This record gives sequence, structure tokens and C-alpha cells, in this order.
Amino acid sequence: MSDRQGSDQWGPAAFKTRVDEVLHRFIGLEAEQLSAIDPALGPVAGQLEAAVADGKRLRAAFCYWGWRAVGQPDSDALVRAAASMELVHAAAVVHDDLIDDSPLRHGRPTAHIALRAAVRRRPRAVAAARSLAMLVGDLLMSLAGQMFATSGLPAAYLARARPLWSLLARELIAGECLEILRTGADPDTTASLKVIRYKTAKYTVEQPLLIGGALAGAGQRLREGYSAYGLPLGEAFQLRDDLLGLFGDPERTGKANADDVRGHRPTALLAETWRIAGDGEREQLSALLGRRDLDADGLDAVREVMCRLKAPDRIEAMITARVEEALDALHELDTPPHAAAALTALARSAALRLS
Repeated sequence: MSDRQGSDQWGPAAFKTRVDEVLHRFIGLEAEQLSAIDPALGPVAGQLEAAVADGKRLRAAFCYWGWRAVGQPDSDALVRAAASMELVHAAAVVHDDLIDDSPLRHGRPTAHIALRAAVRRRPRAVAAARSLAMLVGDLLMSLAGQMFATSGLPAAYLARARPLWSLLARELIAGECLEILRTGADPDTTASLKVIRYKTAKYTVEQPLLIGGALAGAGQRLREGYSAYGLPLGEAFQLRDDLLGLFGDPERTGKANADDVRGHRPTALLAETWRIAGDGEREQLSALLGRRDLDADGLDAVREVMCRLKAPDRIEAMITARVEEALDALHELDTPPHAAAALTALARSAALRLS
């Protein structure tokens, strides 16, 4: 393992570059090998590469600092292991876009939309493209495990973290299933927060931290501290995503504003709006939620109800409270100053972002 000079002066941009290089090289080789089987697989291989083309690499960063906060040095092998968290995310994104029928991600067509070109002359082309996208997501999840196992870390280190992979997969799938089961139901804030916790919070912050800590040999107190920091911060991350999904600038978010309303998804923003709405406002919302033909005027009407009831302000308050809870938990931990500083900065960037 290599301890890089100046690694304590860690910067997000430099770390993102390291992770990008690892991901692009790994997936580029996998895409080549897939295409070599048959030229017809070229568009599918292209979607593997598209899946890792963008991203803030927050999950890799939390895994990295889960390792460093134990006192371990910088390690290229650890960066490769941490980068596997981004493949988990890439798989989840492909599947999530497919489930939600989202047309855009990072301003580009999602996998199931892009792959229509590969099957446009086939029977049931839309269904075929969706099937191809599902398989791209499945392959990305498999490759995440492969990348982790071949990262170069000692086998004993990897063995400490392996049980957490099973937990990560179970909880991520549970969250996706809960969202599907809750979609279209009467909005409920408690149920929405449970979806957030399992679908996003755990695999975005808590589990990467715990995996990094397990690789490094973290003790029980530190692992408990990671959860106390990671869970509220992960929830804050998704609450911010809910706000950006409806009120953010699509040029920044790269996603369509109407997705959550058209899909009648169980977001906390919608649940809080419904909770404080009167009968007339609920009747108005009921006429708009879940409409696939919802136009700009209908979307503005939903936003107007939310703003009149100050639901976005309530979500902002929930975000602030969770960030404060996370930082309070962090400050209780005995971690090296550079790790505490990095985790503090990550908390703010995860919850206060514009895209």
C-alpha cells in the first residue's frame, strides 16, 4: 500500500479524478470484452461506459474516509475498492430509471431510452430496450463485486467487509421494493422516510463508510459512530434530491422536473404537502398526481400548492436537522483531524448541493 505525499490535504476534485480513472479503465476493458463476443453487443457495452461517465463519486469518498478515519494511510488498492461503490450506484441508477420510466439522467437519455436505437427494427422494441437496460444494471452490480474482490487489498481485509455486501444488497433492494409498493398510495411521511433510508441513505453514506471501516479493522464504537453520522446524512441527501427533483434547474440536475409527480412517487416532499393540505388542496393534488400527460401548467399548480403550504421549507428544516445530527455524531468520534475535516466537508456538499 502506498501512502501518497500530501494525501492529508485531500481535495474532492483530485479524489474524483482518481476514482474516474479507475472506473473508466475497468469498465472500458469490460466493455471491450463484451463487444468482442459479438458486434451486436456494442450498444449494450456503450451503456456500461455511459453508466460511469458522470458522478460526484460521493459513495467512493465515504468508503475512502471510512478507511482513513481508522488511521489507515492512503492506498491505491483502497481507492479501487472504494470505486466499486460507484458501480453499485450505477447499477441502482439504471434499474431505478427503468422502474420509474425516467427519460433523462445527467441530461442524456437513460439506458432504456438510449437502447431503443439498437432494437428499433425488432418486434416490441420498447420492451426489448427495457430488457437490455435491466441486464446492463445486473451486469454493473456483478462488476461491482468483481472490482472490489480484485482491488489488490489483502484477502483478510476483504473478508472483514464481505458480510456488509450482502447487507448492502438486501437493504438497497428492500428500499426499491418499498418505493414500488408505496407508489400511488396515500402519501405518508413516516413511510416515505423509511423508503429514503433503505433506498438511498444506507448505500449512499452509511454502508460505504462501514465497508471502508471494516476493511481498515474499525472497532465497534467507530462503526456505531459511522452509522450515527451516515444515516441522517444519507436521509438529508435524498431529501435534497426530492427538492431538486421538483424545484431544481433541469440544466443542473440533468433530470425532468415532472418525474416524481407524474409517477406519484412516495417522496417526503409530497407526503409533507399532503399531511398539511386541506380537503380542497388534496382534491387538487389528487387530480394531478400520477398523470402521465401532466403538462407545465399542471406541474406549476403542484408547486404552487406546495409553496403555499410551505412544504419545501419543512423539508429544508428536516435537511438541516439531519446534517446537524450527523455532524454532532462525527464530533463525538475520535478520528484523525484530516478525516474529520473531510467528513465534515462531505456532509455539507452532500446535503447542500444544487444538482
